[in-house]
Amino acid sequence: MVLDDLGTSLRGTLDKLRGKSRISEDDIEEIVKEIQRSLLSADVDVSLVMELSDSIEERALEEEPPAGTPARDFVLRIVYEELVDLIGESTDLPLEEQTILLAGLQGSGKTTSAAKMAWWFSTKGLRPAVVQTDTFRPGAYDQAKEMCERAEVDFYGNPDADDPVEIARNGLEETSEADVHIVDTAGRHALEDDLIDEIEQIEDAVEPDKSLLVLDAAIGQGAKDQAQQFDESIGIDGVVITKLDGTAKGGGALTAVDQTESSIAFLGTGEEVQDIERFEPDGFISRLLGMGDLGQLAERVERAMQQTDVEEEEWDPEDMLTGQFTLNDMQKQMEAMNNMGPLDQVMDMIPGFGGGIKDQLPDDAMDVTQERMRAYSVIMDSMTETEKEYPKAIGASQIERIARGSGTSEDQVRELLEQYKMMERTIKQFQGMGSDKEMQRMMQQMQQQGGGGGGGGMGGMGPF
Repeated sequence: MVLDDLGTSLRGTLDKLRGKSRISEDDIEEIVKEIQRSLLSADVDVSLVMELSDSIEERALEEEPPAGTPARDFVLRIVYEELVDLIGESTDLPLEEQTILLAGLQGSGKTTSAAKMAWWFSTKGLRPAVVQTDTFRPGAYDQAKEMCERAEVDFYGNPDADDPVEIARNGLEETSEADVHIVDTAGRHALEDDLIDEIEQIEDAVEPDKSLLVLDAAIGQGAKDQAQQFDESIGIDGVVITKLDGTAKGGGALTAVDQTESSIAFLGTGEEVQDIERFEPDGFISRLLGMGDLGQLAERVERAMQQTDVEEEEWDPEDMLTGQFTLNDMQKQMEAMNNMGPLDQVMDMIPGFGGGIKDQLPDDAMDVTQERMRAYSVIMDSMTETEKEYPKAIGASQIERIARGSGTSEDQVRELLEQYKMMERTIKQFQGMGSDKEMQRMMQQMQQQGGGGGGGGMGGMGPF
């Protein structure tokens, strides 16, 4: 994910304090210099870097850490609070009727973001509609229409019209039954006068409740001027940062947020319609520093379970805690995991498993793990229902047949069966919890093993 390098660098810097109970001025000076280097490398504006690092240094020197608090945890809390303060609150987007205007340069991801945002509003019980006004870019209408079909939301555009202002007016009328209107405008390769004039005319026609600037995470220092000009033209209420699944540095987008005195509304985290997150500063910075994001994790889990249940309604994940755990349960669990998105993003949200642990894994570790999960799914598809219900009865001849039928090796089939046994043992531990207090105690033990500073490990989870 974007800013991963920044997060890794910040965590590495803070780890230099591990084991210390007190910090000296020299320690703080070294930490602040490292933080400055990290932020500048991530394309954060110099003036912002100096402002942030000065605040961190001042607080670290003047504030007294609570009794018994390790030096690393004390400085980590200060860095966390200052970064959250720098980014500010999430853009206010009430779940009610509203019109949202999207602006940005060509290639920033406006059209994709429009459909993603519409999908997000639909999951909150509202009826959204996307109005496509881009008459400049070839294929803009087709892309928007196809994305909205995938998002299963209302769409209006007119590929035969050449007046974007007229399209905008007609679009609002044709989709009048929608609760939320998202108006997508044309971009250019640069901030040309005709682009600004066009957006201003569309703004006058649709009278948006919010105007959001869409920025590619890779924009770098150019974000500052772009944000200023759009803000002067139509006023920017919030920013949508796209392509956060790439390797871009991302600091330029954060600079733009500060430059327009606005806030972040959404984060685009992938290519699929569902790859969008409502921005929450606490969770975002928490993930960056390797502390997890339980709020976003809970939302993904809920969505994943809903999508899995739609495919086969008779499967209830809670049955695993009361009855026999089968390979059918394991397969459904894997489908739910896939529905949660890329494994590295999910790991970032789990306290103790993102950040420090991920930094220690090989670069291709997540890809290898997801590839293994896909292989397991193919193997299970080659099994009979009886074999999936009673995997302990699978013998050598069946392993040979399953491997041949799935195009995998016998070792891979055996590996799957070993993984199943490991998961079955874990499930039985949960089944043995006799009271809520025992369950809470177990969860606390897991949290102590995995959280609070990047410790813990993935050994208990087996190959996953």
